[in-house]
Amino acid sequence: MNWGGPGFVLSIIAIVMIASIVKTAIRAKHGYPLDDEACEGKGKRRRRQDEIDATRQARLMADQNEQLQAKVLRLEERIAVLERIATDPATRTAREIDALR
Repeated sequence: MNWGGPGFVLSIIAIVMIASIVKTAIRAKHGYPLDDEACEGKGKRRRRQDEIDATRQARLMADQNEQLQAKVLRLEERIAVLERIATDPATRTAREIDALR
């Protein structure tokens, strides 16, 4: 058997290339960074996408924060009304209810 022949060398090169392609496909499928020199452009695109996602997430969080602040203000106003009702004398509350009718 001739282990040093050109067919053996070419088969080793083919096996290494196929293994590299499979490795890259698996890394891409599971979201791992592609740090091979041949895939440098894809890594930059992925970083840009991550920046866009972070910006979008920050905007969504800011919107949610505004909504929650508005909700807290409404709840504080409702609590103030309930406290006023609870601490006011019964006759005054009855007069105000009759005035609304």
